Parts: sequence; C-alpha cells; structure tokens
Amino acid sequence: MSELKPTAHRPAVQEHCRAVRAYTEHLASGLSPEDQCVQSMPDASPAKWHRAHTTWFFEQFVLGPNLAGYAPFDPAFSFLFNSYYEAVGPRHPRPMRGLLTRPDAAHVTSYRAHVDAALDRLLQASDADGLADLVTLGLHHEQQHQELLVTDALHALAQNPLAWLDAGIAVIPGWTAPPAPPGPARFIERPGGLAGIGHAGSGFGFDNEYPRHQEILLPHALANRLVRNAAWLEFMRDDGYARPDLWMSDGWAEVSREGWSAPLHWRPDGAGGWRQVTPGGCGAVDPDAPVTHVSWYEADAFARWAGARLPTEAELEAAQPELPDFFGHAWQWTSSAYLAYPRFKPVAGAIGEYNGKFMINQMVLRGSSHATSPGHARASYRNFFQPDKRWQVTGLRLAQDR
Repeated sequence: MSELKPTAHRPAVQEHCRAVRAYTEHLASGLSPEDQCVQSMPDASPAKWHRAHTTWFFEQFVLGPNLAGYAPFDPAFSFLFNSYYEAVGPRHPRPMRGLLTRPDAAHVTSYRAHVDAALDRLLQASDADGLADLVTLGLHHEQQHQELLVTDALHALAQNPLAWLDAGIAVIPGWTAPPAPPGPARFIERPGGLAGIGHAGSGFGFDNEYPRHQEILLPHALANRLVRNAAWLEFMRDDGYARPDLWMSDGWAEVSREGWSAPLHWRPDGAGGWRQVTPGGCGAVDPDAPVTHVSWYEADAFARWAGARLPTEAELEAAQPELPDFFGHAWQWTSSAYLAYPRFKPVAGAIGEYNGKFMINQMVLRGSSHATSPGHARASYRNFFQPDKRWQVTGLRLAQDR
C-alpha cells in the first residue's frame, strides 16, 4: 500500500478477524470435498485453495514476523499457497492448482484453525495495536477471495450437466439475488466540473484507491439503473453478437474464437427462452434483473448498440450517491484503463506487490456485486480485470456525452 492508514484498534480488529474468517467457512460449507478441489479454468482456483491461501497470507505476513515462537503449520504450504508474491519465493503454478488433491479439504480446515488460534493469541497481546492495519489489510484480502470462491465454484459447477436441471446445484444453498430497484430506465444529467476522486476520510482503502486527487469531468449523463436482462435480450435478438461493426477488433476476435452468443452461464431452454445458473441454482433468466457475467468487450458493444458509452470510473464514483443500485448487484465495467492515480507509490517489500504491478492491460470496474462480502464495498473501490473476462459478476451502466 502507498501507506498503511491508521484505521482500527485491536479489539475491533480481533472481532472483525473472527467474523471474516468464519464467513469464508460459511461460504464453503455447501461444497463437498470434491467440489473444493475442482479448477474449471486457469483463471479460477479451487475453493480449497482460496481457503488455504488466505490463511497463508496471515501466516506469512502477520504471524511469522510478529508472534514469538510461531511455528508454521506445514513449511510446504509456503510453496503451495503463495499466489503471486515474488519477494516471498517460488510457488505452485496457478493453472495447476486443481491438481493439488493433497492436502485435502479437512487438512485445510485444520490449517485454518491453527492460524486462527495463533491470530487470537497475537491480537490479545497488549502490544498488538500496531498490527491492526496489517491485519485489516489481510481481512480485506480474504474478503476479495470470498467473492472469488463463490464465482470460481459457480463456474466449476456450471460445467456439470446436473447444474442445468430444475433448481440445479447450489453453490450457496438458499441464495437468492437481491431485488433490483424498480422503475423505468432514465438518464441523470451531470454537469461536470472538478470532482474529488479516491479514498477519503476514515476506514480502510486499498493502495490503488490513493492518493485522493481532483479530476475534471465533462458534462454527461448516467443511467439511473444497471442494464437489465430484458435489454440484453433485445441486443441478442438484433444480432448484437453477429455484427462486427459493434465490436472492438480484439472483442470481435474473441467472439469469433469462443462462439459467444449470450452472457456466461446462460443456455437456451428449448422453448425460445433462456436459463441461467446462479449461486443458488438454475432458473429462468429474470428480465428485470441486471445482466451479469458479461465481458468488457460485450459491455462496450452493447453500449455502442444502445447509442451510448461506458462511463469513466471517475464519473461513477462522483455520481454514486445518486445511483440506488450502485452496490450489491453487479460490478460495473468502465471505459477506464486500470492505471495508477497521480503520485501513487507502492510500499516496499512483498506487501507492495498487492495491486501496483497489475496496472496494465486491464479495465476498471466499480461498485460491487451480489457475491461481494458484507462490509467490503465503498465508492472508491477499484476492481479490475482483463477485457475478455466474464466469470465474475460483471455488468454495466450506460453513459452519454452532453
């Protein structure tokens, strides 16, 4: 991080730690040991790996350097569950995480219990207040992986023919999508001018949300609601996936290569409609729900088809109080490349590898999704993925120039 902001005190952090760590286990509780080992594509990771990696993070960066006499649960885990921290050492290749049948899910549960007990001991120490911000970073890192655990497991289970039966296979039993705000779509006029962008005030922020700065916004308009499935179905009926004039060159190449004709996790129902696999199982596509699991290429093509464009990340952040579905439905693709804010500087060491080294060839998303963990969203949050990725809960909001 550009600096570790003083955000929390030890008792609150200890309570937060227990809650976040327990929530990871809650999310995994509906998955069998076999489910937890599957890696359905190189971008995804097994649920078991997410549970272990987030535990490794605390062992590597918090417990090892700060808890006297701490013994690693298993020294081999430093190799198996490092993700991308070059300063820490070598790691098991990401595309091969699904081959790690050992350790099994039960052993990962023991690993988590071992580290949780050590974290409790550390945070009960009278001199642990200085670690509050590092532990808070680790908890927000774990919340990022909680969302990935859900979306990666959804992608894996969607490959199973049983997932497409009535009710299908649930990643999270009993899950339902939050209701989207009702009413017709309309554009909110925004006058432009100077806007303060980036994290401000108290509370946690990742390094890429700093430093706060001013950006000039030109007059524009933003849709008051996310694009709904009904509008996406119109795009599909108008041959939106078959018209190269709507697509960026790289996007058209991706459509042609992959044969895209609908959002990810959609399939024809055989009677002229569509079905969709969600974390709660399979059902008919809801025309009033925000469209999800579309790539930046698809979002950009749709915006062009609709006579609009994707908003910039600054436009979205500045307008967030006026947008009732900004949080909790779908991450919103923007037209902004993922770059550092002016005068951004990562900290030295492995923690400094957290976000800065990924600031190339990716696009920014704003808001949050129905898979985002409670308490993890904020207006300044900068999510980011390559423009072809669509296994996350990604959608869009339209913008127009004025």
